[in-house]
Amino acid sequence: MSDGASIRDSFTTLAAPAYGIYKVKGSKHHGYVFPIAQEDEVGDHLRDIRKKHHDARHHALAYRIGLAGDVWRTSDDGEPNNSAGPPILGAFKSREITNCLGIVVRYFGGTKLGVGGLIDAYRTATLCALENAQLVERILFSEFALSFSYELIGVVMNHLDKWGATPQEQIFLESCSINVKIRMSHAAAFESATREIYGVNLEES
Repeated sequence: MSDGASIRDSFTTLAAPAYGIYKVKGSKHHGYVFPIAQEDEVGDHLRDIRKKHHDARHHALAYRIGLAGDVWRTSDDGEPNNSAGPPILGAFKSREITNCLGIVVRYFGGTKLGVGGLIDAYRTATLCALENAQLVERILFSEFALSFSYELIGVVMNHLDKWGATPQEQIFLESCSINVKIRMSHAAAFESATREIYGVNLEES
């Protein structure tokens, strides 16, 4: 059995939204993190935070989407270039988290932090929120439909068990069918091995 080590099929993300706050030199940085699956979810979260903190001047954000976090965007929302959004993104990267959105709301406390101070504050506020978040591993699966004669039930079930393929829907009559899911990293090898079993038809579903 191939371990499919060259194919990435899992990622770490947030189980639920979380919040944290970081205070420095009188300024308050409210950090919010959210699990998201696609870019069009960002606007709703941002509107909610802006409504909640309508009196704040800055609502910086960053998000990462995809197995490797290769879909991303940052916004400094009026702060000096790269002093707010990129540090939020950097916090996600440091924890290897994707499919996530971070929004940090800043209330100025009267003492300027400087660019270096802002970078540290936005990153730390995000990390504070992540400290309060539950992280989960999400695994991506491929699905297949198998059909075969009743006499092959034992052979097929042993084959599925060997590969760690999980049955979903199954019909065992004179003609049998079963839908299974298997980790994406094992899918190609599983498909190849299944097609070698005489009498078993397989389709990707």
